[in-house]
Amino acid sequence: MDITYDDKEDLLFINFNHEKIIKDISYGWNVNVGITDAGIGQITILDAKAARLLPMHIPPEIAA
Repeated sequence: MDITYDDKEDLLFINFNHEKIIKDISYGWNVNVGITDAGIGQITILDAKAARLLPMHIPPEIAA
């Protein structure tokens, strides 16, 4: 899994695998889920900072 952020476009990408996306599903106006043959491959969040999803706060007990 990897998480990347495009500062210019304010896009947050959460990649669970790098398989080919076969279907995209939108949840609201700013969340898209990419489906692969194995399940969820990627979640894309538009306007991540504007929606106050960044910076991420990860509780210490989870980060350890």
